[in-house]
Amino acid sequence: MRDNRLKELFGAGETVVNAWVSAGSAYLAETLSYSGFDSVTVDLQHGMFGLDTAVHLIQAVSAGPAVPLARTPALDAAVIGKLLDAGAYGIICPAVDDPDQAARFVAMCRYPPRGVRSYGPARANLAQVSGYVERADERILTWAMVESRAALDQVEAIAATPGLDGVFVGPNDLALALGVEPGLAVPPPEVDAALGRIAEAAHAAGVIAGAFAAGTEAALRLTERGYAFVTPGGDMALLRRAASEAVAAVRGTAATTAPSGGY
Repeated sequence: MRDNRLKELFGAGETVVNAWVSAGSAYLAETLSYSGFDSVTVDLQHGMFGLDTAVHLIQAVSAGPAVPLARTPALDAAVIGKLLDAGAYGIICPAVDDPDQAARFVAMCRYPPRGVRSYGPARANLAQVSGYVERADERILTWAMVESRAALDQVEAIAATPGLDGVFVGPNDLALALGVEPGLAVPPPEVDAALGRIAEAAHAAGVIAGAFAAGTEAALRLTERGYAFVTPGGDMALLRRAASEAVAAVRGTAATTAPSGGY
């Protein structure tokens, strides 16, 4: 098993810049891996593909230098196990609303006796390196998504879950849960306050605060607040923004602002 470079970056206090794949294109995933991102997350929750394609996307990311991560569609041991067996070096789990769910999630990513992950590393151990099982628990990163009022109310307890590596904010689902407008470049005050509380809870628990951002400016604001794992927009938002700017430059018009496509 390869070392997880993200562990080294987080340990050194560096900010990890993450890419997000929602299109079922291995070419796109591989390109992002070679584009300077520290990691690339294959999104099986809202991405326009299924589990078979997700495996191909993880392979494509692995061909480049970025660390392959995946977002599972749900708290599902079978799906999480298959993503890890396919070679994901970290899992982002949506809709973790309480510490019990967080503990179950961590267990799904760890082999017994620490967890319940089933043996079968498949392409994760293609090199047949001895000691994979012993090393995997320390190499695989786990993020529980905080994106509901229930999760926000218990974020301190969620962040303190033994074995959890971090919390990850879904700002738009959180906005909906708090009764405010989602998808804004600058989050409403309610979401902004929640982002502050989540970062504080993560730091107090000694875990990594991560979040999806609507773009580079939003990502920079997150890093200033102590978020060490940021995604400055998804693949389609980046593509639409670059395409709009290119068309506008040729026509001499103002670029049309593309929606963030955030989560």
